[in-house]
Amino acid sequence: MSQHLLFTELKEFTTQKGFQLSNIQLSYQLFGPTLGTAPVVMVNHALTGNSQIIDDNGWWKDLIGTNKVIDIQKYTVIAFNIPGNGHDDVLIDNYQDFVAKDIARLFLIGLEQIGIPQLYAIIGGSLGGGLAWEMASLKNDITQYLIPIASDWKSTDWLIANCFIQEQFLLNSNKPVHDARMHAMMCYRSPQSYKDRFNRSVNEDLGIFNIESWLLHHGEKLQERFQLSAYKMMNHLLKTIESVNGENWVEELNNIQAQIHIVGVDSDLFFTSRENKETFEELSKSNPKVFYHGIKSIHGHDAFLIEYDQLSKIVSPIFN
Repeated sequence: MSQHLLFTELKEFTTQKGFQLSNIQLSYQLFGPTLGTAPVVMVNHALTGNSQIIDDNGWWKDLIGTNKVIDIQKYTVIAFNIPGNGHDDVLIDNYQDFVAKDIARLFLIGLEQIGIPQLYAIIGGSLGGGLAWEMASLKNDITQYLIPIASDWKSTDWLIANCFIQEQFLLNSNKPVHDARMHAMMCYRSPQSYKDRFNRSVNEDLGIFNIESWLLHHGEKLQERFQLSAYKMMNHLLKTIESVNGENWVEELNNIQAQIHIVGVDSDLFFTSRENKETFEELSKSNPKVFYHGIKSIHGHDAFLIEYDQLSKIVSPIFN
């Protein structure tokens, strides 16, 4: 089982917008049995995530690991780093030359080069779920199970608007990562989550509301560990999710051969459950292999990183 960064090199690649790259180092991590000896599960990370998904610093360690729902004794798990996320020290300044589909294409080429012709499952939350949709749309038979969580096959106007405001912070603020993160937390949580946690309480030491000190803490925390160019890149990708042509989306998404499990969060302000249910309802009219699962939570979008008991119950039948 390898937990250090591995690399596969892509000699040439042209983005959807015509930008040409050569000798791209695509980094990834493998967990579990040696490749070729067990079914392979692919995990796509979200905006500030990376390929470290298990152990103490793993952002999905409650879901993936030894004797967890996705058991690395039964499955080989692969996680790529989105190029430009900074985890492998690769940063991309010309982020506007890329869209989410480019990353999905890079991941598919990477899988092919590593020697993985088909996956057992692709799972991801938020941006990672959008990339899962993109991958399955590009290669209809890439996976047996497609599990997008707190995500959708496209960026909505609401999502694009939030990403646009994020970009203005990133371009114009004196503390860009710090201030953009504070704004983002307004989308990642819900009003009820804040009320339940803070209830207008005051931080006597600082003389400000606890919600204010909490937001400042999150801004400072991300500023310490995440680079500006990485934030610009990931935020830009988030607003460019468009797995298929909008007009024929039902027909095109129904070409995906996988069993599709859409997981929505009832309080999500970012990728709303209403959009998720609409996707499910339209696809399921002609596709019996599409399912919708709801996470009930006051915590909003971030529930996919908080409500592990519910998420585990939803996905465990797929992995057991």
